[in-house]
Amino acid sequence: MSSPVRRPGSAPLRNPGGADPAIHTVGIIGAGRIGQPIIGHLVRNGFTVLAHDADARKRDAVEGRGGGWAELPELARGAEAILICVGYDRELRSLMDEGLVGKVSRDAIVAVLSTVHPRTVQDLEALGQAAGVHVVDATMCRGGRAADAGTLLSFVGGPPEAVERLKPVIAAYSTDIVYTGAVGTAQAAKAANNLLMWACLIANHEALALAKRFGVDVELLRQALLKTGADNGVLRNWGTSTMAWADDDLEVIQAMAREAGIALPQADLNRELCRLLKPKKFRLDQYGDEPWPKR
Repeated sequence: MSSPVRRPGSAPLRNPGGADPAIHTVGIIGAGRIGQPIIGHLVRNGFTVLAHDADARKRDAVEGRGGGWAELPELARGAEAILICVGYDRELRSLMDEGLVGKVSRDAIVAVLSTVHPRTVQDLEALGQAAGVHVVDATMCRGGRAADAGTLLSFVGGPPEAVERLKPVIAAYSTDIVYTGAVGTAQAAKAANNLLMWACLIANHEALALAKRFGVDVELLRQALLKTGADNGVLRNWGTSTMAWADDDLEVIQAMAREAGIALPQADLNRELCRLLKPKKFRLDQYGDEPWPKR
């Protein structure tokens, strides 16, 4: 009788071959706003970290957090797990076109932390299967504050055995790990999160701006709304959203919708609204003065 497939979160997998399944050295490609604090958390949890970024000026920040700077071929050969934390789908595609997977040691894990189209991670998985490399979809929620605190939520999709092996790495910077299924499903889950988050940001502005025009104390109202069904994460952390990724997030969502053959009219409108909102975010006195798109 074959052994049942073990789900992530279960007891450690047995390793009858005798090779050490534990991950000791982690590579990180992309040492930006999220990658840098992740490096620090991994080092504090006992991992050796090799990091690379296209911007060599980030080397001091990497080394200041205890990581070692490495060129891509050295990182690919030396790491048992590689976390890809680049900013855009096109950057991940570029790494794939440059043959990253072919440089990685067999049986290593490549995990995509970036927010990209699910199809991109699935294409990476196909390259990994041909090279004997495991690909895990491991995108994150909660943003920079959570990255600093090590309290990210990670959606994780991929082969259960690979996810289980990678779990101690993810747990170094995440307090919540949600297994979503096959590669690509974590990106779909993150897209749902992003769609709701940007919708809430716009709705919060409209609700508070309207109430302010009628003389309501905005902070009093915000605190009260947190006790009602209107509560949402953006409202709880009002004033801190950077909106740096709003347009890119919604571009990915629109591409997914086209591929799925589903209409998402609110997401389409929200992309336009976010573009107009970004320069004046949280300035409620100015909200609503623009000629907003009409439907």
